[in-house]
Amino acid sequence: MTAQIPQWLKDLVGQNKAALRSQTALNAQHSLDKGALHTVCVEAKCPNRGECFNCGDATFMILGDTCTRNCRFCAVHKGRPGAVDGGEAQRIAQTVKDWNLRYVVLTSPTRDDLPDGGAAHFAAVMRAITALNPGVLCEPLIPDFMARPADVQTVLDAKPAVLAHNIETVEALSKEIRGGADYRRSLKVLQTAKKINPAVLTKSGIMVGLGETDEQIKSTLQDLRQSGVDLLTIGQYLSPSAQHHPVMRYPLPEEYRRWEEYALSIGFKGAACGPLVRSSYRAGALYRRAVSACLNAK
Repeated sequence: MTAQIPQWLKDLVGQNKAALRSQTALNAQHSLDKGALHTVCVEAKCPNRGECFNCGDATFMILGDTCTRNCRFCAVHKGRPGAVDGGEAQRIAQTVKDWNLRYVVLTSPTRDDLPDGGAAHFAAVMRAITALNPGVLCEPLIPDFMARPADVQTVLDAKPAVLAHNIETVEALSKEIRGGADYRRSLKVLQTAKKINPAVLTKSGIMVGLGETDEQIKSTLQDLRQSGVDLLTIGQYLSPSAQHHPVMRYPLPEEYRRWEEYALSIGFKGAACGPLVRSSYRAGALYRRAVSACLNAK
């Protein structure tokens, strides 16, 4: 049975939608349209789009807007993707310069049609960004690349500040929710990244409200920590349509605070947990808090 969205959450989402009508947000969208660029903010119907666009922030979605997998939680279009856009890297680099961004998150649909899953393109985009914008930090939020170490290495060779890969949900729900993905494979991706370059922070995130229990959430956090993950996000699942997996419940804000406290207590260097938190939400701020905490601990 689908849970009814509470009024307090409707109000939060409504405030973000209203922010999309501001001139700053409209200018941001115009800039993205002009550069023929995709964002996960739009393609995945992120509820924070208004807030982020008003802050001059966005998560670029490279490698097109079509995914080769069919996850039951995701709003991104499914089908046969087009060819890789060779000019995309430079257009993103110029947009980063125009927006004066200092921290950039990149993600992509899963591209199982490509031999390397798009790893080389991730690296090319990051290199283009840093060549035109010295000092800018990049956080690639990668698909699983079928856990191929060589492809993870390709992305790490482009020197990201953080390498992110979302495990999305608890193990008991993973097969039902994540079409073509695998819970243990996702853990292997994160373990591989940490083994290749221990100095690069790793990050993962989960959604809540899919039918998981509190104990399953804690078990997932333990699995992530044991895999060397440094940064964590937890946010409310919001079903994109009636054809997607239903929302089973809406945890209260105080539950997110408890999960964040638990995450920090078991060794995560940083955690962002809240109803509208998404994996790239205020990513630069979370990174800076984690780095500061590490420095203070020395």
